[in-house]
Amino acid sequence: MGAVSAPGLTTAETLASFRAARRQPGKLTLFESPLDLPVFEVTRFEAAHPYSDGVRTLELTLHAVREALADAALDASMLVSARVGVCLGTTVASQLNDLAFYRSYKATGSASMDPVRRYLKGNLADAVAAHLGIQALTVTVTNACSSGADAIAIGAQWIDAGLCDLVLAGGADELNRVPLSGFHALGLGCPFPCTPFDKHRQGLNLGEGAGVLVLESPAHAAARGYAPDLSLYGHGAACDAHHLTAPHPEGRGLRAAVCQALALARVRPEEIVFVNAHGTGTQENDLIEGNVIAALFGPSLHVLSTKGYTGHTLGAAGGLEAVFTGLALREGWLPPSIGFSEQDERIPITPLREHMEIHGRFAISTSLAFGGNNTALLLGLTKGEAQ
Repeated sequence: MGAVSAPGLTTAETLASFRAARRQPGKLTLFESPLDLPVFEVTRFEAAHPYSDGVRTLELTLHAVREALADAALDASMLVSARVGVCLGTTVASQLNDLAFYRSYKATGSASMDPVRRYLKGNLADAVAAHLGIQALTVTVTNACSSGADAIAIGAQWIDAGLCDLVLAGGADELNRVPLSGFHALGLGCPFPCTPFDKHRQGLNLGEGAGVLVLESPAHAAARGYAPDLSLYGHGAACDAHHLTAPHPEGRGLRAAVCQALALARVRPEEIVFVNAHGTGTQENDLIEGNVIAALFGPSLHVLSTKGYTGHTLGAAGGLEAVFTGLALREGWLPPSIGFSEQDERIPITPLREHMEIHGRFAISTSLAFGGNNTALLLGLTKGEAQ
C-alpha cells in the first residue's frame, strides 16, 4: 500500500498523524481563488515538474505507486515478466486541468496545444505504465468520488478473471479551482475544518493526494515467495438512480453495494470490526450513510471518517481510504474520527472520539459519489489463507 495526502507523505507519516489526532488544514497556496475556504494541501511535496505543468496528480500517483511497490517487495524490473494491470481513478486529472486552453481561446481566439498535451497526461493509468516501462492492461476510471474505490474493484475483477497477475489500483487527485468553486456553488463548502457526522456539520473541505494498492493473485504471490497479510475479500457497487448530486433518502444504492461486498466475501455483518465511512461532513451524506450503516451493522459498530484528516480528495478518496482501512487492520487500532464532538440525534451511529485498539479480521470502506454511485470494499487480514 502507498499513500500521500495532507496527513503525511507516506503511510508511516500518515499513521503518526492519526495516532496524534493531528490535522493540518490551511489556506490555499497552489493557485489563486477568491474563496477563503480551508483546504488540505499536500505540503513538503516536491514534484518533478512544477505545478503549472498540470501533472501534479500524476506526480502524487507515482509517489504512492513507489511506496506501494516497495511495501509489496516489488520493483519495476519484476513487473516486466508479469501480467500487470494499472487501474486508477481520478476526477481532476482527466477533465479539469485544461483551463488554460479555454481561457486562452476565449480571450484570443486561439490557444497553444500545450494544455491539450497536459490534458492527455491525465490518463493516469497509461502514464503510470509508461513511467514504469511496462506493457499493461490500463483503465482510468472517472466516476466522481467513488473513482478510486471503483478502480480497486475493477482491478480485483481482472485478477479473478485471469487477465492479470497483479494490478496497481487506487485513485489520485490534485486540488483544483473547478471543484473548489463547484462545491461552493452547491453550498457544500465548509468555512472551518470539516466535522463529519457532527450535529453542527456544515459541509466539506477539499483535499488532495493518492492512495494505491498492489493487488496480486495468490498464485503469483506464492511463486515469488511473498505472503501478504491483507486481502481484498469483497467489493460491491450500485447506483441510486435517484438524483445527480444527492443520495437516495433511504440509501438504497449504498445498502446494495455493502450487501454485495458481504455476499462476495461470504462474511457476516457481525464479523465486520469497523466501517471507514465516506463521511464528508455534508448534511445529506452523513445522515443517510449513518443510518444505512446502523441498519446493516447496528448502532454500536465502530465507525470513523478520515476526511477530517485529509479533506475530501475526490477521485483519490476511495484509494486513500482503502489504504487507511488496511493500515488500521494491520496495526490493530483506529484513530478518532476527528472533528466529531456532538451527536446528531437523527444519526444512530456514534463515530469514535478517541484512539481505540481493535481485534478482528474484517472491515469495510465506503465511497459515495455524484451520479448516485456507491461502492464498498471489504478488506481483511489473511491469517495465512490463500485468498
